[in-house]
Amino acid sequence: MNGRITDGQIIDGKAHAARLRAEVAQKVIARLAAGARAPALAVVLVGDDPASHVYVKNKINACRDAGITSIEHRLDAATPEAELLALVERLNRDRQVDGILVQLPLPAQISAEAVITAISPEKDVDGFHPVNAGRLATGLPGFVPCTPLGVLRLLEATLGDLAGADALVVGRSNIVGRPMASLLISASATVTVAHSKSRDLPALCRRADIVVAAVGRPEMVRGSWLKPGATVIDVGINRVPRESGEGSRLVGDVCFQEAAAVAGHITPVPGGVGPMTIACLLENTLEAAGGRP
Repeated sequence: MNGRITDGQIIDGKAHAARLRAEVAQKVIARLAAGARAPALAVVLVGDDPASHVYVKNKINACRDAGITSIEHRLDAATPEAELLALVERLNRDRQVDGILVQLPLPAQISAEAVITAISPEKDVDGFHPVNAGRLATGLPGFVPCTPLGVLRLLEATLGDLAGADALVVGRSNIVGRPMASLLISASATVTVAHSKSRDLPALCRRADIVVAAVGRPEMVRGSWLKPGATVIDVGINRVPRESGEGSRLVGDVCFQEAAAVAGHITPVPGGVGPMTIACLLENTLEAAGGRP
């Protein structure tokens, strides 16, 4: 390739997400027409993390657009863990609540593991509960974390059947890396998971047909690391200073300009994986509602 990025290379996450959100909205309309209530998502935000406020606002707006009821709970940053766990338990028992989302990260005095485990697996639309994680790892149905689910949807829409593809997941977090590997295994790809202790990461990348970068390091994956024609999914979102020294800009875990000169397809940052994460949250919430009136 000559280094010029073409429209055919760019995987437009916004467009894919818009289609999925429209499908969810139509299903909600059909549900209401059948006499059932709208699906309901309880969103819990603890503290004043600016990024978390933006994420929650975007999720609530997406719910509104899809006809899903959002119930927001905002708690002070000093909220004790016991108080948050009590709220989660009340939401677990509330038959008018289908899904529960506790926005991460949480303040230092609260154990994220304790909160995630406290959410009922049937209402765990984030897909983080150990029961849902175990079901995914063993190939059983359950709620799948929204970001890796969105990545899988983008890959299947771009490449079709993933069977036999050599896939590399860079990062092994419980939120993205591990569930992403499980999804790709279920899709019959041949999967390698790389991490901070992996030897010769560039060599691992060069043999991969698919690279999913989810490591949280700005522009770590370079164009020279990639196999020509590879499909590159950039999950990272990092804020770095502008070259001018004024303000900042968002970049992924992949050096986009370099990678786009080599890759067959690539997601941009922003506008790639992020919109799909929210769309899959809506889909999970609709699934959690099921047919219950």
